[in-house]
Amino acid sequence: MAKINMILQGKGGVGKSFVAACIAQYKASKGKMPRNFDLDPVNLTFFGYKALRVQKLDIMESDEINPRSFDKLIEQIASEKNDVVIDNGASAFVALSHYLISNHVPALLHSLGHELIVHTVITGGQALLDTVSGFAQLASQFPPEARFIVWLNPYWGPIEHEGKGFEEMKAYSTNKARVSAIVQIPMLKNETFGRDLSEMLQSRLTFDEALKQDSMTIMARQRLKIIQSQLYGQMEIAGI
Repeated sequence: MAKINMILQGKGGVGKSFVAACIAQYKASKGKMPRNFDLDPVNLTFFGYKALRVQKLDIMESDEINPRSFDKLIEQIASEKNDVVIDNGASAFVALSHYLISNHVPALLHSLGHELIVHTVITGGQALLDTVSGFAQLASQFPPEARFIVWLNPYWGPIEHEGKGFEEMKAYSTNKARVSAIVQIPMLKNETFGRDLSEMLQSRLTFDEALKQDSMTIMARQRLKIIQSQLYGQMEIAGI
């Protein structure tokens, strides 16, 4: 059975490709490189990680998304034995979500022996309510064959509304049964940890690639190891 990890969130710029890259690296660290796909028709950030051998899937036709292009994705992962990671851009979110639900893809994957895991990102700051609302809509619309893992990204501010954290919000309490795990991305907006991670991400390097660079200072290497350990530890607990 393969785990089909799909990153879905309608808000752009919240860290979806970062989540996809983290999942792919974590799985590779376990000895099996997953099958990786980038469906973003605009940015292709995940595709930029050459070490992860990400496959770009063209979903555009005459400047519009062709829903039948998603058929190609399902055909490729249907017989896959290794796990799969799929990154999706905000511009294709509605089309892909509708395709998955209307074509009963979660049930299809389940019948093929696969498990669909929807990873969605909640971020602080101005996008907080939008991302929380996006999570609630996904959780209420997707069938029970799909399970959810929520990633909390505090880079743009605390994930808090009217004094309540995410787990105290109505959106979470209403859909709590759908969420199998919550992964907390460390707060890294500073001149040490944040800068080191930002430089690694801008270069589209994996943790392993960055740690092997001769130009990497001892303390920068130490901080990246700490970030990697924190994320991998949570993914281990989450059963990713």
